[in-house]
Amino acid sequence: MSSDDWSFETLAVRAGQHRSQFNEHSEALYLTSSFVFDSAAQAAARFSGEEEGNVYARFTNPTVTTMQERLAALEGAEACVATASGMAAILSAVMALMKSGEHIVASRSIFGATQQLFGTILPRFGIETSFVDAGSVEGFRAALRPTTRLVFIETPSNPLTEVLDIAAIAEVAHAGGALVVVDNCFCTPALQRPLQLGADLVIHSATKYLDGQGRVLGGAVCGPKPLTDEVFKFLRTAGPTLSPFNAWVILKGMETLAVRMQAQSTNALQLAQWLEVQPQVARVYYPGLTSHPQHALAMRQQKSGGAIVSFDVKGCREAAWRVVDNCHLLSITANLGDTKTTITHPASTTHGRISPEARAASGIGEGLLRIAVGLESPADIQADLVRGLS
Repeated sequence: MSSDDWSFETLAVRAGQHRSQFNEHSEALYLTSSFVFDSAAQAAARFSGEEEGNVYARFTNPTVTTMQERLAALEGAEACVATASGMAAILSAVMALMKSGEHIVASRSIFGATQQLFGTILPRFGIETSFVDAGSVEGFRAALRPTTRLVFIETPSNPLTEVLDIAAIAEVAHAGGALVVVDNCFCTPALQRPLQLGADLVIHSATKYLDGQGRVLGGAVCGPKPLTDEVFKFLRTAGPTLSPFNAWVILKGMETLAVRMQAQSTNALQLAQWLEVQPQVARVYYPGLTSHPQHALAMRQQKSGGAIVSFDVKGCREAAWRVVDNCHLLSITANLGDTKTTITHPASTTHGRISPEARAASGIGEGLLRIAVGLESPADIQADLVRGLS
């Protein structure tokens, strides 16, 4: 039985492992900045790319390579380039594949830092972005220009869990000559594989569910080798590099990815169903609920609803902050993907740097809270929220 026949769970534990001369069972951690060559000729061949092998840890390291190969296997991708963070992955993809005068079409409901990158930083370098409503495939078609190079989407979106039709958007984008980039942070390949649905590249903040325990930062770009090779060239020169230690931690995290995502999704559905019947809650956003506008689509392209639950509290910011401040169990932090449940107020944290008008356009109100559900007992999570809601 070859690795091509392995199931997802087996790939998450075994893919990409290359044992050293010591024949270690757990993946080795290579903490070195450079690598020694047998001769001047070998050094020249390694630097030129004529001979495969490690050169310098800014762009080659055995531990990072193992992490890249494992994630590529999980996404069904030809190759993967690991980066220092999720935002470094997005920046690397854009800088590698675009030039001044080109254009991005992005869904409006994306992570606040991504909005900042596309809306305020990239324009300084001549790259414009048009933001469109996530639910309108025709909106993506209408926003395309002859100069559109990338269509960037995040599904489910942060924090409203809007689900975008990857296959339909890919068809529209490809007809217009653009590449489709999908941020797969919320689902991970355990729940969703965008490349199988027509995406060209998949972005990860490995900081989140791939690590799974809130320990390290990391990011990745997965896709066909001709595209990831361009991303690698940018990383080799610019250096937004994933450290070997962080890669090793993420490798350990990926071993339990399937079981964590299944358990956390189950807990999230239970919490979402409970929140829907709380009188202090105006609306719950969770793709696993039949009340979610894109529930049917989510169930077609995802294995479950995921582990992120957002909801509007009646009474706006004061009422929302009261819920947060009365939490004794839930961690008040903007990070997500942890085994520990976290809670945040997006309008004043993750999306606090974008304009009030942009938040309103994205549907992020002052009463919105986002919970990243962990592995605690759902009953304990509910009990922790009751104080603030009542």
